[in-house]
Amino acid sequence: MIHFSQVSKRYTNSREALTTVSFDLEKGEMAFLTGHSGAGKSTLLKLIALIERPTTGEIVFDGINISRLKNSKIPLLRRKIGLIFQDPNLLNDKTVLENVALPLVIAGYRYQEIGKRVRAALDKVGLLSREKSRPNTLSAGEKQRVGIARALVSKPPLILADEPTGNLDPDLAADIMILFEQFNQAGVTILIASHDLRLINQLHHRRLTLKDGQLISDEEGYIV
Repeated sequence: MIHFSQVSKRYTNSREALTTVSFDLEKGEMAFLTGHSGAGKSTLLKLIALIERPTTGEIVFDGINISRLKNSKIPLLRRKIGLIFQDPNLLNDKTVLENVALPLVIAGYRYQEIGKRVRAALDKVGLLSREKSRPNTLSAGEKQRVGIARALVSKPPLILADEPTGNLDPDLAADIMILFEQFNQAGVTILIASHDLRLINQLHHRRLTLKDGQLISDEEGYIV
C-alpha cells in the first residue's frame, strides 16, 4: 500500500529530516515507526499525508505516485487516510458527535448518513453514550478515543497515528493499542509513530526504526 524509494526531506533551514529512506508497507499490515525524538518519525507520516513533500525520492500510496500529485488532488487523497495525533485537537464548543462528524460534513455527506456513520464509529471506541458531551468533560483517554473515532468515521483504508498514547498512562495506552489491533484485524492498514518501547515490545508487529533521519532496521533486525 505504501512504497518509499530513496526518500529524503530537507527543510529550508538545511536540516535533513529524512535521508534516502526506503521501505514497503503492505495492505492490511500494522507496523510501528520508532526512534529518538527528532529522528524523523513525524516527518515521515507528514510525507505520506502530503502535509509535507519529499525533497527527493518517490512515494507511492495505493498505486499512486503522490510525490508528483497536484495540490488540487490532495484533499481526495487525504480521504483515504485517517490521521491521529498525540493531541486530538477537539473543538470544545462542539459535542463529541459534532467533532467526529467534521470530516463527513466537509466531504459533503448527507445528514442521515453522517449520523449513522458517527454513531457506528463512537460505538467502536466505546463512547456512544457520550455523543452529546463536550470535550472538556472527557478524560484524556476518552478524548483520544474521540480523535480515533474521527479518524475512522470516513472508513479510510490507512490510519497514520503520531504518538497517539503519548499523553496517556500505561493502562490507557494499552487500551488504545488494543483498539488499533482490532481495526487492523478488520483490514485497516496502520502505521503508528511511537517512542514508547515498553509498549511496543508487548506487541508483535513490525518495527521500523529511525535514527537521525535514516531507517536503520525493522523488527527482523534487517539493517538498511
